[in-house]
Amino acid sequence: MLHDRRRSSAIKRADCFHAKGHKHACRSSSNPYMILFGVAEVVFSQIPDFDQIWWLSIVAAVMSFTYATIGLVLGIMQTVANGGFQGSLTGISIGAGVTPTEKVWRSLQAFGNIAFAYSYSIILIEIQDTVKAPPPSEAKVMKRATMVSVATTTVFYMLCGCMGYAAFGDAAPDNLLTGFGFYEPFWLLDIANVAIVVHLVGAYQVFCQPLFAFVEKWAAATWPDSAFIAREFRVGPFALSLFRLTWRTAFVCLTTVAAMLLPFFGDVVGLLGAVSFWPLTVYFPIEMYVVQRAVRRWSTHWICLQMLSAACLLVSVAAAAGSIADVIGALKVYRPFSG
Repeated sequence: MLHDRRRSSAIKRADCFHAKGHKHACRSSSNPYMILFGVAEVVFSQIPDFDQIWWLSIVAAVMSFTYATIGLVLGIMQTVANGGFQGSLTGISIGAGVTPTEKVWRSLQAFGNIAFAYSYSIILIEIQDTVKAPPPSEAKVMKRATMVSVATTTVFYMLCGCMGYAAFGDAAPDNLLTGFGFYEPFWLLDIANVAIVVHLVGAYQVFCQPLFAFVEKWAAATWPDSAFIAREFRVGPFALSLFRLTWRTAFVCLTTVAAMLLPFFGDVVGLLGAVSFWPLTVYFPIEMYVVQRAVRRWSTHWICLQMLSAACLLVSVAAAAGSIADVIGALKVYRPFSG
């Protein structure tokens, strides 16, 4: 939601810069856009199994390809206009408001931002549920799809990050499409940000639907005779019940308010990426693989897997430390609902 707030506000700012000039402040509150996003998610959250709609992944892929391509092309164009690469291989320069300690924290936070991209692994199982029954088997389809998608995403995101830094150097914004390193063509920026908003509307549901299902299954098992929980009626694609309507709406409202309270996007993303990366993306998959394949303890294979897990744990801890340091710095000038 915090991500969507910046995207919606960025569309309005891009149009403002185009109309009033690039040096105009063009400040506006993004909170109304957050409220609209929350209302939309309240509606979509009432659709049963929204995360298992087969075309949802196709829409997400198209949207990702759209905004990533636009960001990459604009970065290349800016680099060409500059006549060469900006910045350096060692990153942001020390001085001009950046101390050696701050550079270390920022470097560690960058690990968290990169780790956040690995959150795709959490929804792989949800995507697999949309794959038709064999032949071919779901395992073969998902293995091939994962290899292609991870390779494609890595290439695109690495190119976007590298070309963004090459285009702006030390002045590179934390987000190419909302930080306004680019101002024109404004309509192209609008297309990119609309694509991200559409992507995030579905992504929110994909991440939340498993939580919704878990809570509702637990409630049904705990109070099997409750009409408040069990009674359900359908209106078009919606399966409505008082319990689902109440608790899902409350959850969306809570996350909306939390997003409105957080004005520092990059720091929070880094922290979330750092906290979730090792346990969800590395530790549990490795332990499941060890059990499934009966990998013998203290064998070479087992030791290599544990070394990989330990190395990724260190990355998570370091990234969390850097992100926490930046969050603390942001809190010093924090004003609630300042977005």
